[in-house]
Amino acid sequence: MFDKRLAHTLILMAIVSFAAGCAPTQTAAPIATRTVLPPAPIPTLAATAVPPAQAPTVAPTTAAQLTLPQPDCSQGVTPAQTEGPYYKANTPERASLLEPGMAGTKIVVTGYVLTRNCRPIARAWLDFWQADDKGEYDNRGYSLRGHLFTDADGRYTLETILPGLYPGRTRHIHVKVQAPNQPIVTTQLYFPEVQQNNRDGIYKTKLLVTWQDVSGAKVALYNFVLNVN
Repeated sequence: MFDKRLAHTLILMAIVSFAAGCAPTQTAAPIATRTVLPPAPIPTLAATAVPPAQAPTVAPTTAAQLTLPQPDCSQGVTPAQTEGPYYKANTPERASLLEPGMAGTKIVVTGYVLTRNCRPIARAWLDFWQADDKGEYDNRGYSLRGHLFTDADGRYTLETILPGLYPGRTRHIHVKVQAPNQPIVTTQLYFPEVQQNNRDGIYKTKLLVTWQDVSGAKVALYNFVLNVN
């Protein structure tokens, strides 16, 4: 026979199981919030010290920078003289003919290039050549040879040595001088108190330099006067 109590129990168990299956599931734990860290600071590199540019070396003042007397044209136009056998064209442009180890007495030759009216000639060309202290010329190279130009005041300055003697000649320096766009004048410079002056066949007193003693150098002054206006 059908047992009503057993049936009732089975129905209650079914209801309980159904209710359990419909119950909400357990709530998941909330997700932890991630802490955002600030970016690490960028390391600052120490600035590299840049040394200042080295100042250019300034040459000491020399006798070549002495104050010249006012231009003097009283000797008249500079006379021309023979070129001689030792001239070479295309000399280097330089204001000093001195070289390391060069023997001889160092001198400075300076002055003006002027018109016959005693006006200074700017950018006048002067080309020098001479013997060494033994009286010998360099015919293979350009030792003791060079050219330069006068400055805006018509002044020139050359560093060189006192030329030596060779048979038949006194001490002298050859020079060609030219005002811009004018003829070239070829001549020679001579030195005071040289015994051979009076025995030299072409020596002229109008081409004699004037010595001026300056600390550290012997300075020879000479003004070239050209036959130009």
